[in-house]
Amino acid sequence: MKKQLIWFMMLLVFMLAACTSKEEEQAAEVENNPTVPIEAALALPEKANVGEEVTISTTVTQDGKPVNDADEVKYEIWKDGTKENSEMIDAVLKGEGVYTAAKTFNEEAAYYIQVHVTARNMHTMPKSAIAIGNTVIPADAREGSADHDMEAMDH
Repeated sequence: MKKQLIWFMMLLVFMLAACTSKEEEQAAEVENNPTVPIEAALALPEKANVGEEVTISTTVTQDGKPVNDADEVKYEIWKDGTKENSEMIDAVLKGEGVYTAAKTFNEEAAYYIQVHVTARNMHTMPKSAIAIGNTVIPADAREGSADHDMEAMDH
């Protein structure tokens, strides 16, 4: 009878250990699985005035959960027709997967803003446009405002 009880207790311990490690594996799999893509929702106003500070915001998620451990979140900003003169601004984590930066535009023009997000061995780059002053956003920019590149990174 003692032997049966010992075998039963050992079996129970192994079963509990197996269940716990499977749950941990599943949680780690979502975080590190390149088949569950990261998503970056870029938010900025459509228009702003010259000299006005604009807050640019990006919410980064994976499988519907906030990503607070992104390796890099940067905004590339350029005036229409001058991408070769773009500037990069680092974003700051505000919490719950939300990263922000502020930019003051000193010239009336249409500007493009593309966020570069690197997190969990993936990279995504959604882009949008903003009109500063009395400028109109070009039609092709409005159509491409959902421009979005996504790639898994090999390490």
